[in-house]
Amino acid sequence: MPVHIETHGDAVRVVTIDRPDRRNAIDADHVAALTEAVTGAPPTTRALVLRGAGGHFCAGADLKGIEGPEFAALLRVLLHGLRDAPFPCIAAVEGAALGAGTQLAVSCDLRTTTDGATFGIPAAKLGLVVDLWTVQRLAALAGQGVARAMLLAADTLSGTDAHRLGLAQRLGPPDDAVAWAEGIAAKAPLTIAAHKLMLNALDADLPVDPDVAAAFDRAWASADLVEGKAAFAEKRTPVFRGE
Repeated sequence: MPVHIETHGDAVRVVTIDRPDRRNAIDADHVAALTEAVTGAPPTTRALVLRGAGGHFCAGADLKGIEGPEFAALLRVLLHGLRDAPFPCIAAVEGAALGAGTQLAVSCDLRTTTDGATFGIPAAKLGLVVDLWTVQRLAALAGQGVARAMLLAADTLSGTDAHRLGLAQRLGPPDDAVAWAEGIAAKAPLTIAAHKLMLNALDADLPVDPDVAAAFDRAWASADLVEGKAAFAEKRTPVFRGE
C-alpha cells in the first residue's frame, strides 16, 4: 500500500507515505490515497500527523507519473483537504521535503522538523509551476524573502533555518509530532476547530487573474517541461529555451 494509516487511541490519525525507495515521491495514486486518508478521517479524529517512511518526508512528485496539469489539480484537492480538515494537521518533516513535499508541509497547520531536513520547491529546475495558493501559503508562513528565494532561485531551506524562521514550530523527530498531536487531541476540539477556521479566514481571497492562469498553462504545456523531465530522468543538466 502506498499510504499507511495508524490510529493512536480514537483521536490521533497518523498517515505515512510509504515509498522509501523513491524517497516517498508521490504520483496520482498516492495523492488519491492521501486525500482519502485526510478527508475520510472518522469524526472521532482530533489531530492528524502526516509523515514519510524511511527517513524522508516526501521528495516531491514522481516525474514519471506527471503527464500534465491534471496532476496539479489532483494535488490541489489534497492540499486544500489538509487546510480544511476540522482538526489540526501536523507535518512531521525529516529528510527531503521537496516540491510537492514542501507543498504538503505548508498545507498543514503545524510542522515539526529535524535539523537535517531540506525544504525546497525546485520547480525552476524542472520547468514546472506550482499553483497560486501554494505561493500565498509559503509567503505567509516563511515570509516573502524566503518564498522568493525558494520559488525564483530554487533555493533550499534547512530544517534548522525553517525552525528559526517560524516555518516549522518544533525541532525533533517525527515521533515528537505524534506526541504533540496526542497533547492537542486532549484539548477542547470545538475551540480548536473554531480557531482553525478563523486562522484560515485570515488568508486573503485569491484573485481570478487571467495572466496568472495563462502563465501556469503555458509552463505546463511547454517544451521546457519536457526537457526538464528528460534531464531529470537522464541525470543531466537541463537546457531550457523558454518555449
